[in-house]
Amino acid sequence: MNPNNRNGLSRLFYNPTARSLFFQALILGLLLYFVMTIVGNVMTNLNQRGISTGFGFLSQPAGFGISQTLIEYNETFTFGRTFFVGLLNTLLVSFLGVIAATFLGVVVGISRISPNWLLRKISMVYVEILRNIPLLLQIFFWYYVVLQTLPRPRDSLSFGESIFINIRGVFVPKPVPDAGFSFYIALLVAAVVAVVALAIWAKRRMRDTGQQFPVFWTSIAILLGTAVIGFFITGRPIMLDYPELRGLNFRGGITILPELIALWFALTIYTSTYIGEIVRSGIESVSHGQTEACRALGLNEGHRMKLVILPQAMRVMIPPMTSQYLNLTKNSSLATAIGYPDLVSVFAGTTLNQTGQAIEIISMTMLVYLTISLLVSAFMNWFNRRVALVER
Repeated sequence: MNPNNRNGLSRLFYNPTARSLFFQALILGLLLYFVMTIVGNVMTNLNQRGISTGFGFLSQPAGFGISQTLIEYNETFTFGRTFFVGLLNTLLVSFLGVIAATFLGVVVGISRISPNWLLRKISMVYVEILRNIPLLLQIFFWYYVVLQTLPRPRDSLSFGESIFINIRGVFVPKPVPDAGFSFYIALLVAAVVAVVALAIWAKRRMRDTGQQFPVFWTSIAILLGTAVIGFFITGRPIMLDYPELRGLNFRGGITILPELIALWFALTIYTSTYIGEIVRSGIESVSHGQTEACRALGLNEGHRMKLVILPQAMRVMIPPMTSQYLNLTKNSSLATAIGYPDLVSVFAGTTLNQTGQAIEIISMTMLVYLTISLLVSAFMNWFNRRVALVER
């Protein structure tokens, strides 16, 4: 071999950039070969079994009912409709779980560092017990041990002859729009806009003058006052459809399934234990000198927590809380264990069994959870940048 060629190959081999490009190309080639092999084997097996591929099944009639639907649905609707029904049910329980778990977790986290000995120990026991019991067992506990022991419809627990609780769920009055409803909604929207404007004004006022304004209680007064006064001004534009016992079950009103309640409670309690620890660690990460400075300035405990401690702790709390929100959303797929009609149960379960389109259905389900997770991460990252402390 020509010595010049050998020296050129040696220089190329010992060049870091050339080596990195070579190994990246090699790994990419192996990955493509792996994917092509899997796809080829799948297509061969499908052809041997006579299973067709594609998404044409989405336009076929489903032929089965769903116990909870947030949009119009019956047995004559298509499998594509079942996908959206299951997706909305998943989003519903995830949204309710995130809101409730955040509120309860903040309360637990603050209680963990409370000067009150009893409150601090109760919070510690709550966290240490409930976060160490598997989530699936907690779902079973709420569903089978608590909710399945409720009375039958004829012996329902009644609250004011308008709310009924029994083994088949919770039945509450359903609001029905009447004449003047659009104007009433416009008043509520105007009240919300007023509250946002008030919050912006109060923030600027405190920044410029240092004077605080009771935004929270004023906002509550504006919203409640608009809701109550506007209700009568517009001629009571909302009627209530009360549930009534007809035969063996209640008809009318809104039915909250026991499966939804059990799943919501379990997700909320389980996730709140982790959020509580995140809040506790975030608060304790703030220097104790900040607390002493607040007391020296005469700030009470509420102002100290709201204006000094929590704003600094947020930069520590938000990233791990994002992970908990993602975990809660993905853990909602355990709903299939008790029959709650979420995306996994309705679409990746019943629809898959009836159509046999496993590849398409599982791919769509995985893509949905991936999309939800990416959207939640993007929102929390944006929020994290908004609340981050800016160095001067």
